[in-house]
Amino acid sequence: MDGEPAASSGLELPDYTSGVSFHDQADLPETEDFQAGLYVAESPQPQEAEAVSLGRLSDKSSASEPSLGEERAADEGGAPVDKSSLRSGDSSQDLKQSEGSEEEEEEEEDCVVLEEEEEGEQDEVTVASELTLSDTVLSMETVVAGGSGGDGEEEEEPLPEQSEGKEQKILLDTACKMVRWLSAKLGPTVASRHVARNLLRLLTSCYVGPTRQQFTVSSGESPPLSASNIYEKRLVLGDIVSGPVLSCLLHIAHLYGEPVLTYQYLPYISYLVAPGSTSGPSRLNSRKEAGLLAAVTLTQKIIVYLSDTTLMDILPRISHEVLLPVLGFLTSLVTGFPSGAQARTVLCMKTISLIALICLRIGQEMVQQHLSEPVATFFQVFSQLHELRHQDLKLGPTGHSEGQLPEVAFSDGQQRPVDPALLDELQKVFTLEMAYTIYVPFSCLLGDIIRKIIPNHELVGELAGLYLESVSPSSHNPASMEPSVPSTSPEWDSQGGGCPQDDGHSGTFGSVLVGNRIQIPNDSQPENPGPLGPISGVGGGGLGSGSEDNALKRELPRSAHGLSGNWLAYWQYEIGVSQQDAHFHFHQIRLQSFPGHSGAVKCVAPLSSEDFFLSGSKDRTVRLWPLYNYGDGTSETAPRLIYAQHRKSVFYVGQLEAPQHVVSCDGAVHVWDPFTGKTLRTVEPLDSRVPLTAVAVMPAPHTSITMASSDSTLRFVDCRKPGLQHEFRLGGGLNPGLVRSLAVSPSGRSVVAGFSSGFMVLLDTRTGLVLRGWPAHEGDILQIKAVEGSVLVSSSSDHSLTVWKELEQKPTHHYKSASDPIHTFDLYGSEVVTGTVANKIGVCSLLEPPSQATTKLSSENFRGTLTSLALLPTKRHLLLGSDNGVIRLLA
Repeated sequence: MDGEPAASSGLELPDYTSGVSFHDQADLPETEDFQAGLYVAESPQPQEAEAVSLGRLSDKSSASEPSLGEERAADEGGAPVDKSSLRSGDSSQDLKQSEGSEEEEEEEEDCVVLEEEEEGEQDEVTVASELTLSDTVLSMETVVAGGSGGDGEEEEEPLPEQSEGKEQKILLDTACKMVRWLSAKLGPTVASRHVARNLLRLLTSCYVGPTRQQFTVSSGESPPLSASNIYEKRLVLGDIVSGPVLSCLLHIAHLYGEPVLTYQYLPYISYLVAPGSTSGPSRLNSRKEAGLLAAVTLTQKIIVYLSDTTLMDILPRISHEVLLPVLGFLTSLVTGFPSGAQARTVLCMKTISLIALICLRIGQEMVQQHLSEPVATFFQVFSQLHELRHQDLKLGPTGHSEGQLPEVAFSDGQQRPVDPALLDELQKVFTLEMAYTIYVPFSCLLGDIIRKIIPNHELVGELAGLYLESVSPSSHNPASMEPSVPSTSPEWDSQGGGCPQDDGHSGTFGSVLVGNRIQIPNDSQPENPGPLGPISGVGGGGLGSGSEDNALKRELPRSAHGLSGNWLAYWQYEIGVSQQDAHFHFHQIRLQSFPGHSGAVKCVAPLSSEDFFLSGSKDRTVRLWPLYNYGDGTSETAPRLIYAQHRKSVFYVGQLEAPQHVVSCDGAVHVWDPFTGKTLRTVEPLDSRVPLTAVAVMPAPHTSITMASSDSTLRFVDCRKPGLQHEFRLGGGLNPGLVRSLAVSPSGRSVVAGFSSGFMVLLDTRTGLVLRGWPAHEGDILQIKAVEGSVLVSSSSDHSLTVWKELEQKPTHHYKSASDPIHTFDLYGSEVVTGTVANKIGVCSLLEPPSQATTKLSSENFRGTLTSLALLPTKRHLLLGSDNGVIRLLA
């Protein structure tokens, strides 16, 4: 934001309820770390208005509401958001490549979030996945660094710095709102594949580096182990930076339901904490270290929102795929952390909080059944370090002479490798204070069960007692404690001689277990609350407060867009498909039905944003339908708007993208506003005996409509001004018949017309010259599409589908349908999706030799005869119109 004049805005906050315009875009090289600063570069392309999102005129103020993803999300989202060539990446694929790389390579990987999508197909998706997310982290750092003392320094700070801080906060808030809005607008599959994946990857970046792993200390409170209740997350700087990312992730879960938590977030967490594939000790790098912290933080959020049934169902997975791998790194005697004892301490505290939270949710019996191994592993490290202290002299020369890690026999009869260089780091983490921190909550939570599942509970209890003895009102000064090294001596005299609780019935810090009651003598608790002061109320009803109950479990709000039935099955498949897969896969999964037309559906056309589509019918109406997911696949959706100004059957409908108008034709062209349904212009044929037979719209930034009449004349009309723009004769003395189809090239430089005789004519729109005319088919031309690279695709009643180069005589590919002509088709990248009147859907390639895979539509998923087809390239859905007036959305 350095390039923007911050001082000019003063203290007035700009109104961002109608959107934010990013005039400078960050386009980062792969070798730079986007956390180091805010990179600003001039946008390489002129800014364009975002694709239309219908309904914005009906409720412009709703964008400022906190929740933008519920049912009203379909009516919102008209905020103009500037596009740029932003990038999105497949997080899981990128992270797998970085498993064993060096730390320098991990710094470069932070920018992989901004990788370019291979197909370049997501304009809206990339807005969410790059600019908003990277700016979120950067802006949050600025807020954290400079926002804490903003109140006290407000009068002393220079005005530009004040304005810049507020600008960063506004940008952060706006970016989060944009991500939430896009998550609802894009639908579950696209939001999960592109938005949620990058949010998950960005979450790891929030914890990279020693600075992000420092505990935050508020005024009047003691640092790390003394900061707050053990069941609550002890904040580090990374937690504050990751706050907006977690908020957006949970918002996606609110939109689409609990499956997002269990089928997308939890597997990603399992991947983050998974040990290396090598048989030797796994080497931690800075990103893997940050991934462990991010994984535990996100797991704690997930546990809170899971229902009791779901939690019990996935508890074995959480134990074996999350807790045990994390504890494997945390208690490892051979794996060091790049940030040393500080990172291990933070991970230890977060893990304690997570396990305690699960224990509170499931109860003692389930802990004994499902969490015995993780809890015992956690406590076992104290015994291992206690034994290693007495073997310290033996370890020194052995490790250096043999060049490999020595193996030490422990009291449990197992030999484990030990890295002598890590003993100092481990002793700084698993101190007397940490033993006290762990022993107190688990002794209260588990009661007598602690003796069954934790073999060394007496040793840890003695260490906790020693720490309690060392803390007295005269010597205990929380403010003087170091974040990573407690104030007590690291020397462990854990012989049990000085421990006041030796009778086996004693609990924590002098409390006595009497049956199921914890009795705390008045003289056993220090005057100053200890490092875990709030925990003293665990057994006495301290968890009965409403705020604590809310922290342990929260209901996930039910959304109208929650995934279930066919939508859930399709979503589960889609999030597992690699983003590098460029093929269209048709599974014949029915997702939605759109009844309403009383006549056959002649044409369907999705809007460029793919959140609405248009349909024209023989019933002389054009209907506008929402494409937001709803129900379990059997639900029916009502139209949002009905345009009923046509007098004949509507055979063409499309969107003029530049002005965001709808063009429909029934022999006369109607241009109308999709937001209000108001007719803006009507173009009647010059002679009623020469009606219009084909229409096409020019791509943005053009605002023209091209129309072909039955006398083989091609006319251009600019919707911004009256009258004709151009008029060209296509017949050229021949009698090729009626123009059946028109197609405009993606660049707008050429138009191709297909005639009823099978003849095709290519016209240059800039000069009006006919570039080529040739007999392409033996029957009527049914449909033509123009593709990037001067490629044309045409289908005919002679059962053929042909791929042409504009100026080449011979076709590139030629497909022949065995039984029925291909009367409708659409394009997906380098593939053609075809439909026939026999209700067969085929997929063939534009590049490979002729081959076609066909699927017969089942009567359960589609009834009637297929009349029109349209493909949603971003969402990978098919819209199929039938002669009975019903449109189906299939995947």
